[in-house]
Amino acid sequence: MPDRLIATLPGPRGLPLLGSALQLHPRTIHRTMEAWSRQYGPMFRVRLGARTAVVLADPDAIGSVLRDRPDGFRRPAVTADVTRELGGLPGLTLAEGDDWRRQRRMVMQAFAPGFVKAYLPRLAQVGVRLAARWQQAAVAGRPIPLSADLKRYAVDVVAGLAFGADVDTVNAGTSDLQDHIDTVLAGVARRSLAPLPYWRWLPLPAERRLRTSVTALQAAIDGFVASGRAAMAADPALRARPANLLQALIAAADAPGSGLGDAEVAGNVATMLMAGEDTTASALAWLAWLLARHPAALRRAQDEVRAKVPDLASITPAQADALDYVEACALEAMRLKPPAPFIPLQALRATEVLGVTLPPGTLLWCVLRHASVDDALLACAAGFQPERWLPGGDATTAPARQAILPFGAGARACPGRYLALLEMKVALVALLGQFDLDSVAAADGAEPAEVLGFVMAPAPLTMVLRPRAAKRLNAA
Repeated sequence: MPDRLIATLPGPRGLPLLGSALQLHPRTIHRTMEAWSRQYGPMFRVRLGARTAVVLADPDAIGSVLRDRPDGFRRPAVTADVTRELGGLPGLTLAEGDDWRRQRRMVMQAFAPGFVKAYLPRLAQVGVRLAARWQQAAVAGRPIPLSADLKRYAVDVVAGLAFGADVDTVNAGTSDLQDHIDTVLAGVARRSLAPLPYWRWLPLPAERRLRTSVTALQAAIDGFVASGRAAMAADPALRARPANLLQALIAAADAPGSGLGDAEVAGNVATMLMAGEDTTASALAWLAWLLARHPAALRRAQDEVRAKVPDLASITPAQADALDYVEACALEAMRLKPPAPFIPLQALRATEVLGVTLPPGTLLWCVLRHASVDDALLACAAGFQPERWLPGGDATTAPARQAILPFGAGARACPGRYLALLEMKVALVALLGQFDLDSVAAADGAEPAEVLGFVMAPAPLTMVLRPRAAKRLNAA
């Protein structure tokens, strides 16, 4: 039987010229695509102005597509184009083809677990500062701006790992670096989803702010690269044992035959700064909210943290690795509230997916949160049950592993998986080891809205803590 054509697929009816563009809002587009997946099935089409996108929600087909990267599919060209137009240099996330292969080797070397584990003392220092900040609020009975504090934590972690820089936004409350990162993230997301490049003709205030932040961020990154090279010139031993990610990237780029230079180093430092802040902060915010709603899981996580990590300041890699239930909580939160609920791709060659021919250039929208929250895959799939990630749990089966993809799949899976989980564990030790959690809530008290920007984050959350009377914290 011959392959079907895209035109034969079902899908929502649209308007002339506009298609379904008016039914999609950038902040909630993921929810609309998920709802349409339930209505139209595992594969359907959506017309967006002059272009047609194919939406895929079948986990086996999505897994095959993700494993067909980078040769068969790429990220949509629009995001790389937006980045280049702003003067940025795409790092590993946006690189394609041979450029991606060269950068992948460099980045994987920098993210090796041994290097990340060596960073644990600095990561713990940031965690202790966060706990001390929360201790002051808890003693005073003040609500804590959870979402903002977790962004500060993530910025400090990434800046320390990437550059060896101690920016300490946890205590300072904010920094120019964090402000510029937030502005650039919002701007790239806004431009990537815009139906027309309005900024080329209509320089709105937001676009002028974006340009200012891009220039400042690029200058900061260039300065970090120059400092990294200076440190390595002064101490050649750093090439064999780099002290931070930047030095590891420089050493890998300088290796004979790498074909890479400072432009690729700077691009990957920028990528880590921007991806590392929002992804970890949003995942932690959702996790804290879910734990507050599930007292039994909260108690079990607290008991594990307090038994296995008695002192955050001196946490060891073995202690972090032993936090099995805390890691299960993190994975379960990312199943229910994934930072990336979808992956947009673009076909590089003619490909058959579920019996449908996708010509080169076809936009393919992969819905990641579909089968992963379906009772056909997991028992009580809508419920928060971290136990399902422990040995023998239903989330550890092969079909579940295929359908639940918080870090992607295939050759282009996220290289920072171990670091992300380690960051989450340290933050959870800071929270659960020193405090009792009273509440985590949105301003209106309702379930926090899912707000899609660079990642899917909750509406701003506020947390209320009570200090454990028997323990006192000293800031790092």
